[in-house]
Amino acid sequence: MTTADLAPLLTGLGSGLALIIAIGAQNAFVLRQGIRREHLVPVVAVCILSDAVLILLGTAGIGKLTEAAPLALDGIRWAGAAFLLAYGLLSFKRAFRPAALEATTGGRGTLAAAVLTCLSLTWLNPHVYLDTVVLLGSLAASHGPDGRWLFAAGAIVASVLWFSALGFGARLLAPVFAMPKAWRILDLSIGVFMLVLALGLISSSL
Repeated sequence: MTTADLAPLLTGLGSGLALIIAIGAQNAFVLRQGIRREHLVPVVAVCILSDAVLILLGTAGIGKLTEAAPLALDGIRWAGAAFLLAYGLLSFKRAFRPAALEATTGGRGTLAAAVLTCLSLTWLNPHVYLDTVVLLGSLAASHGPDGRWLFAAGAIVASVLWFSALGFGARLLAPVFAMPKAWRILDLSIGVFMLVLALGLISSSL
């Protein structure tokens, strides 16, 4: 397999990480569970499996749409580029007002409560559908019938890496995520990556 063949996989990995790594309720919950070593394996598994299902649905759904109506791909590319530009600018905005990811403490909860909370934070969040189904699906479709599945695989690997690191490395990562400066650097990097992706989609539509 050549470097060109790996390009969709690597792009999917970078895109997945850029979208997943953000301060939010889901990440804070996983961090909390990791620090407390409480029902960590099922919580991480729920996050990874949920992402995988949504990414595959987006890749398959938008892929089928573009096969049935090839001209729709141009519209999807422009919409995806607009979203990426907006997301990149939002990342730059966050970089100038960095926050910190905090894990709240409390009494020990049951396994059922932890899993239900994780499912709710994932599936009841409208942004997750924009990130995984719409945005990652449209980016995957831009790589063609074969490349889109490599892109999806890369995005799923990103989810596995991130949630595993956040959950199982929580005690080591918590001090880093508590530093606004760390998030400033991360958000700036994400913003640059998003703008590069947006420009790539725009150039492929011209």
